[in-house]
Amino acid sequence: MMTDIEIAQAANPLKIGEIAQAAGVDEKYLEQYGNYKAKVDYSLLKETEGKDGKLILVTAINPTPAGEGKTTTTVGLADGLKRLGKKVTVALREPSLGPVFGVKGGAAGGGYAQVIPMEDINLHFTGDFHAIGAANNLLAAMLDNHIYQGNALRIDPKRITWKRVVDMNDRQLRNIVDGLGRRVDGVTREDGYDITVASEIMAVLCLARNITDLKERLSKIIVGYTYDEEPVTAGDLKAAGAMTALLKDALKPNLVQTLEHTPAFIHGGPFANIAHGCNSVIATKMALKLGDYTITEAGFGADLGAEKFLDIKCRMAELKPSAVVVVATVRALKHHGGVAKADLNAENLEALEKGLPNLMQHVENITKVYGLPCVVAINRFPMDTEAELKLIEDKCHEVGVNVALSEVWAKGGEGGEELAKEVIRLCETESEFHYCYETDTTIEEKLDAIVKKIYHGDGVVLTDAAKKQAKRLTELGFGNYPICMAKTQYSFSDNAKLLGAPKNFTVTVRNLKVSAGAGFIVALTGDIMTMPGLPKVPAAEKIDVDENGRITGLF
Repeated sequence: MMTDIEIAQAANPLKIGEIAQAAGVDEKYLEQYGNYKAKVDYSLLKETEGKDGKLILVTAINPTPAGEGKTTTTVGLADGLKRLGKKVTVALREPSLGPVFGVKGGAAGGGYAQVIPMEDINLHFTGDFHAIGAANNLLAAMLDNHIYQGNALRIDPKRITWKRVVDMNDRQLRNIVDGLGRRVDGVTREDGYDITVASEIMAVLCLARNITDLKERLSKIIVGYTYDEEPVTAGDLKAAGAMTALLKDALKPNLVQTLEHTPAFIHGGPFANIAHGCNSVIATKMALKLGDYTITEAGFGADLGAEKFLDIKCRMAELKPSAVVVVATVRALKHHGGVAKADLNAENLEALEKGLPNLMQHVENITKVYGLPCVVAINRFPMDTEAELKLIEDKCHEVGVNVALSEVWAKGGEGGEELAKEVIRLCETESEFHYCYETDTTIEEKLDAIVKKIYHGDGVVLTDAAKKQAKRLTELGFGNYPICMAKTQYSFSDNAKLLGAPKNFTVTVRNLKVSAGAGFIVALTGDIMTMPGLPKVPAAEKIDVDENGRITGLF
């Protein structure tokens, strides 16, 4: 059996000009990066008329070590729709180098449902993340230089919130002291690094409507506070113009293709818990202009990714999905039912029954809280039994939701046709989309709504520090911002060990911080970190390049 990278390397991609032509992208908008990838100028959005296509969101149950296959299903669904004669586009995030070299691997799909060139997408791609890192670190340098040069803004070095970034998992950089050495080497202070995908600039780039909006959002980024506890922004430091100059090309969406030559826009990659975890608004809107159906996804489980996609991205960009796909596997549901990873291949209807409430809660959140039509996609594994598949189907039918088997990993678009047909049907049904909360409520009320409606907990608990922060953020005029919850992806709760669909719990918010440029308030729970570390055996140890430049070990 071939590995993902071997399948990708054996493919026969079309030249990117042909993909662009098929998608309806005029050559004047295309900026080619070699033969198989290109950027599309954002002026296409202003100059293209016509009705938008239908937007389909792919999300999943809470992730487990067994794997769910969300990106694989997204790509396979798009190829399945194409096989049915539909004009389709894909809109995905770019992978971060940290997970690629760490434990998670890449994010280009898998098997015969991938986007290519897989190696480029998972590595440097078109340099977007490098540009974001450079803009982030320019702001950090200008901030420290301002303090060194006399500190006219009276910035309190103890209250600086802006960190430098690097797109790598490196726990050694979480907490550092910089400015050591001679007086001319800077002001000594405690500092730290985030991973690039956790930078607010990443979130800003992905939510910006155009380059003007990008510059305005960048100027609003809060980098710290004065001795009088007033916020200091990138605009105060006169950094927004130079940052925008670094990002002007990164703002242009990247065009590639699936293994079956479906056009795919891959652009931006904000952290799915510290930020909103969706690809860029510009890429999504461009894809909608060019396709009758646009398939996109949001990070982690539906309680994180879909909630933020719907409550943050859709609200800001005025988007409305026509249907939602919730991806699950029999193996993952058995894990939620208490089965150890080593035993997941054996039929276990009792454990599956115990794990199913996780899926059902996600499904009912989509249909009842948000009012959107939904289908469950079971990413099929060879060891899944008919009895297990029937149990899932019966439970879903009880709440009026259909199940489609997805065999896209093994069969590509052919294995996604059943799911595609159900998606087409759902897109023709009437729905009344609404948010989980309204933004004109208090910070505490918004947090409470998410915990009660989406997590099905008893409510939110704010630490004393978080209460003070909520009060101060409201005084500063940020109280009407949407909430970006930062919590574990493994559970509906803030405790990663509470699998399935736990009840009788509260969620403790320990810290509230505003991402004023992105336009949301981040609520930190548990031990969420913005700089991951490498595992004991990093994936990087297995990656290599031969004498012909051919990469191996990437997945």
